[in-house]
Amino acid sequence: MQFSVQLYSLRDLVTDGASFLALFPQLKALGFDGVEFAGYHGLPAEEIRAALDKAGLTATGCHMGLGDLKPEKLPETIAFCKVLGMDKIGIGGAPHGTPEETAATCAVLQAAYDEGQRQGVTIYYHNHSGEFEPFPDGSLAIDRFRVACALQIDTYWSFCAGVDNYQFITENQDRICSLHIKDGVACHPKALGEGECDLAAVVRAAKDIGLGWLVLENDEPEPDGLTDVARSIQWLKANA
Repeated sequence: MQFSVQLYSLRDLVTDGASFLALFPQLKALGFDGVEFAGYHGLPAEEIRAALDKAGLTATGCHMGLGDLKPEKLPETIAFCKVLGMDKIGIGGAPHGTPEETAATCAVLQAAYDEGQRQGVTIYYHNHSGEFEPFPDGSLAIDRFRVACALQIDTYWSFCAGVDNYQFITENQDRICSLHIKDGVACHPKALGEGECDLAAVVRAAKDIGLGWLVLENDEPEPDGLTDVARSIQWLKANA
């Protein structure tokens, strides 16, 4: 199993492009194999790729905005991400408060997913807990998203929504391209092993469906991003 980290977890350490790139060798030294992006701090893709290669890291995906997947922007988005070497492009959430909002979001995702498949790139949607809350008719936004595109399951937010992670992941493995592993208490994120999430079940599910990567994320790192992910990767090395 290889380990990636969502760079949103380290946002407190980034003030400009230089401090952003400086994270790469530090993360490699901790034992991470890859990174998932949440913005590029105005840097060209070629410069980021060079820094990744120098550090020995793989770009495992990204979180972009829904607008980046619309037809007028999608070619640029795919081209940028291909320079970074990634074959998965994601969004970290999008409007889904009503069935109508969800349908509109899914229309963008479906078109982007279809074009991505033609270009060898998988488009994915990253959930929070709300996607598992039923609409008045009993339907779920997550069910609509898994039809429109691939899924990256944030296993802490699904856990907070009352989902059996092992069952959901294994039953939907044909639509899941990635997992976020995260811990927490009372829906407040924590470093791995410091909360109450069913982490062992998540690791087992990842292995059982043949995922080669786990992506770490902490929305609220303590006391800072680097210290927090350093604690988490120790848990991953010992348990994944």
